[in-house]
Amino acid sequence: MLGIGTFRPPRVVANTELLPATGHTDEWVRRRTGIRARRHAGPGDTIAAMAVHAAGQALSTAGVAAGDVDMVLVATMSDVRQSPAAAPEIASLCGAVRAAALDIDAACAGFSYGLGLADAMVRAGAARHVLLVGVERMTDIVSPHDTTGLLFGDGAGAAIVGPGVDMGIGPTVWGADGSRRHLIGHASSWVEYRDRPELAWPTMAMAGREVFRWAVDAVPDIGRRAVEAAGLTLAEIDALVPHQANLRIIERVAGQLDLKPGTPVADDIVRSGNTSAASIPLALAGLREQGRLAPGSWALLIGFGAGLAYAAQVIRSP
Repeated sequence: MLGIGTFRPPRVVANTELLPATGHTDEWVRRRTGIRARRHAGPGDTIAAMAVHAAGQALSTAGVAAGDVDMVLVATMSDVRQSPAAAPEIASLCGAVRAAALDIDAACAGFSYGLGLADAMVRAGAARHVLLVGVERMTDIVSPHDTTGLLFGDGAGAAIVGPGVDMGIGPTVWGADGSRRHLIGHASSWVEYRDRPELAWPTMAMAGREVFRWAVDAVPDIGRRAVEAAGLTLAEIDALVPHQANLRIIERVAGQLDLKPGTPVADDIVRSGNTSAASIPLALAGLREQGRLAPGSWALLIGFGAGLAYAAQVIRSP
């Protein structure tokens, strides 16, 4: 990973702004989720605009020209325009005019899935430089009138993946459990909405307790497998950067991993909410900005979410 970049919408939305519609209290939201605020996209903060801003930062920090990008991968689950994909437009706006481009829909595991694909392409010689973006406008697909609307925020994070002398991205451990696909997803389909317009506009729904139980049971082992695949031990990991789903999940996962004392654990959920495919790059950048993760340090990334899809790898922080 040669460089990273981010975009956080300027509008900060505190819990108190959303509580009247849900009936919860600020104390309840903080205790159950850890969230104190999140960012909401403004009218001009489109999927493409946010992605391009983050991508520009990543290209600059990596010292890579847009024209030298061979592939653009965009991880998103919230682009309400199903076709065409967002990636070709983003590639064009970034100046990566010769790059192949495609979207990845692996929900909250999307950035880690994309990192696995980017790593494989560079290793195979199919691409020299890959621009990977995780970008979400979750406020377009959640209801402000239920608990799900409290959880999610908007934003973008990007990374440039390219060749290196030593291992900078470990093997990706990934998979999916489609038998649990019903736990996170749209409450109804667009076809149902088309045929029965009296139904509510399709928005995300989540079986929170079941997802919580699955995450605290499954995610630690996924992380252990990724560390082992990289030829490292948990004692060598310098930071844990899991998907920012819920602070209680993050703390439970960290507590089950045998990390060395004082290992930083990303908690961007507190300030940004759950930004789905953007959460891992935003959280990684947050640790760097806070001085909690030095360049060259080993960070364990673990993505998990709807599908249920999951992916994890160890990276050297750029």
